[in-house]
Amino acid sequence: MAKTLYVGNLPWTATENDLRSAFETCGSVLSARIITERETGRSRGFGFVEVEDSDGNDLIQKMNGYVLGGRPLTVNEARQREQVLV
Repeated sequence: MAKTLYVGNLPWTATENDLRSAFETCGSVLSARIITERETGRSRGFGFVEVEDSDGNDLIQKMNGYVLGGRPLTVNEARQREQVLV
């Protein structure tokens, strides 16, 4: 089973490979994705890392506050997006 982690405060220059590499130092990474603006392709400053469920809590503890590109990361368990009714 996998656990998805939210990673915030990413440097604008960070790539998905940078994100994956940072987290792989502490555990097994299944995927890493940086969220980008649709129109410009520019990073929105956050992303998601999917890890083995057994590594999830340990990675949150180790990586929350980790400095990547001069910025301390905010790492926690990702929550499901809420549906907005119009």
